[in-house]
Amino acid sequence: MILKANTNITSETDFMEGQVLLFNKPLGWSSFDVVKKVRNIIKSAKNIRKIKVGHAGTLDPLADGLLIVCSGRFTKRIDEIQGQIKVYTGELTLGGTTPSYDKETEIDEVFETSHITEELIHSTCKEFEGKIMQKPPIYSALKREGKRLYQHAREGTKVKIESREVEVQSLKITSIQMPTITFEVICSKGTYIRSLAYDYGKSINSGAHLSKLRREKIGNFSLEDAISIDSFKENILK
Repeated sequence: MILKANTNITSETDFMEGQVLLFNKPLGWSSFDVVKKVRNIIKSAKNIRKIKVGHAGTLDPLADGLLIVCSGRFTKRIDEIQGQIKVYTGELTLGGTTPSYDKETEIDEVFETSHITEELIHSTCKEFEGKIMQKPPIYSALKREGKRLYQHAREGTKVKIESREVEVQSLKITSIQMPTITFEVICSKGTYIRSLAYDYGKSINSGAHLSKLRREKIGNFSLEDAISIDSFKENILK
């Protein structure tokens, strides 16, 4: 059975049977914040005590864009959705790194950028296309020794993080306004765009951190078809 998103939510929608819902996650919200809010809206609107709701792929609080939420029996197919190719657009800022690899933490080291040319910016992209080894950020939700990595980071505890293989189908630069670069990346499940930005900075003999990120697509599911939490609540109460 091919999964399709329900883009026509009404008061008659059967969430227990199973739905694939597309949301435009706002900045500042965690993926779990969206799941919790959607679950509470469904429970209240349908007057039910319990329903399974989960998301198909974490999106960081400082990122916006497509977040897929599944309900009811379709939560069993979350792994299937997560495994699909993803498309992101974003911005990285050259000349400084942060511990979190994005703007969640302050710049901890400053680097030279005067040697960076447009030709170098474009040619460096080729180093990150195909199957590459990547180390997840210490500020991530992966679990090690019973805790999330970001919990270890905030406690100042050092843990070993192994590199793992991911695949980047393409990395394209769409605009250069030094020290910021905007890009589009098409990649596999498990790719951390924050790590990609950090590693890109090192490869260009400087430093970089992710300053903006938006998820545009997961497989055939597109941000263009996504709705806001407010619209979802409004439609389900009609």
